[in-house]
Amino acid sequence: MKTIKLLDGSIHNVKELEYNMYEDEFYYGYLGKVALSSSSCKLLLDSPKTYHYITKYGQATSQAMRDGQLFHTMILEPEKINQFVFVNVKSKNSKAYKEVKAYHENVFTIKEKQDAERLVDAFHRNENVKKYIVDAQYEIPKIGVIEDIPFRAKADVLLNSNGIVDLKTTTDVKNFQISAQKWKYYNQVYIYCELFGIDYENFTFVCIDKKSLDIGVFKCSEEFYLRGKEEVGNAIELYRKFFAEPESLDDYIYEGTL
Repeated sequence: MKTIKLLDGSIHNVKELEYNMYEDEFYYGYLGKVALSSSSCKLLLDSPKTYHYITKYGQATSQAMRDGQLFHTMILEPEKINQFVFVNVKSKNSKAYKEVKAYHENVFTIKEKQDAERLVDAFHRNENVKKYIVDAQYEIPKIGVIEDIPFRAKADVLLNSNGIVDLKTTTDVKNFQISAQKWKYYNQVYIYCELFGIDYENFTFVCIDKKSLDIGVFKCSEEFYLRGKEEVGNAIELYRKFFAEPESLDDYIYEGTL
């Protein structure tokens, strides 16, 4: 596939798009509005209205997202950590923090930095886990089509042996299976397997507990993958219904049986 048609009707060269996708501003900015992803599928499935407003106006960054961003950067792209600004304050609501935030995008507290360093240290001390990020490329973007709809993805770790490793942080690693269902990680597995052309058996989640520092390694079952295929199909159906050939979102209702 040399070209791809995005949701806004524009046609782009795939290689040029994937080159630009290395830049977060492009990947999460423009491309976040004109291509679906695992996160946008979750939004569509939770509520088409939520998808509409977040796509249009953006979304506040949660603490979990901030923690994950620091951990990912320190593990996979440590050379970029000097692009972040760290402020020695107790609260992000402090005047000092807000003054720095007015001039810089990636601003974190010293405590957030120390917490992330604690996770990174635990990760690198575990020889059984370090092997999951060697002989690999990091933060590799991909764009493609699923059911005639453009999708974007960015693999944390793309193994040269043709596999993907995704890094997660959690507050309860022993119940990660429950979290994976709650946050619909099966959508990510299906989309990434489709776009990167890998088998679900070669997709691995490596998850570190922010409290205990325990690390879990989770493989994917066929059931998990097929759940993603079904749910991504449902999300595409919702997108087509309300945005491709839109019905009024005002008439949207969530139906169920008790």
